[in-house]
Amino acid sequence: MLSLVTPGHLVPAEHPLRRVKQLADEALGELSSVFDAMYSRVGRPSIPPERLLKASLLIALYSVRGERQFCEQLRYNFLFRWFLDMNTIEENFDPTGFTHNRERLLAHDVAGQFFQKIVDQARAAGLMSSDHFTVDGTLIEAWASLKSFRPRDEKPEDREPPDDRGNPTVNFRGEKRSNKTHVSTTDPDAKLARKGNITTAKLCYSANALMENRNGLLVDVQVEPATGTAEWDAGLAMAGRHLRPAQLWAATRDTT
Repeated sequence: MLSLVTPGHLVPAEHPLRRVKQLADEALGELSSVFDAMYSRVGRPSIPPERLLKASLLIALYSVRGERQFCEQLRYNFLFRWFLDMNTIEENFDPTGFTHNRERLLAHDVAGQFFQKIVDQARAAGLMSSDHFTVDGTLIEAWASLKSFRPRDEKPEDREPPDDRGNPTVNFRGEKRSNKTHVSTTDPDAKLARKGNITTAKLCYSANALMENRNGLLVDVQVEPATGTAEWDAGLAMAGRHLRPAQLWAATRDTT
């Protein structure tokens, strides 16, 4: 028996992801000129950047643990295939597609522009208050190893040959280290930081979010070196982009 059905027929009409898809497609449609400039007209076919961004959105909404697991679910999850405008027989994603295309997405700041289009939609819908904002920050561990945190005045020729080039043994016992005297040789922008006095210090960055409290919307995100004042500095920068001068002055006065 032959049965003809599309993924869209299997998604309930009242499913909340339908509205999410509509908003996402509208925002991505406004970025079509950016997508056209990202890829060459020659070479092998690649995964459209629109689908990569929408796939990342699904990973966040459904708490999928990783891109490889998402590609596995995409084989049989008709909701995911419908959201990505894929039919039932279209070839599945390869997990390496995310890795190979991520640099292009970052180079053109497509994810940031996509996010900004969504914020503009919320503002146009009257969901953005001009008075109720807060800034919250957290630490993101850098990929740099603590073994790369070396004295600033140390020269490469002064270092002892490692016992293992892949994972050398380093003894930090009794050594005082700080951002003033040390720097990571693999990620100089990463800073030694910790959340509290009872936690372990790690090489980190400071991720800061500007939240609109009345409707619970994330308005802006800014990542800074974990200098100790990064949350304050990023908060003023983000507020300056979204608040009027008078409101920004009032917010600064209230926090001081």
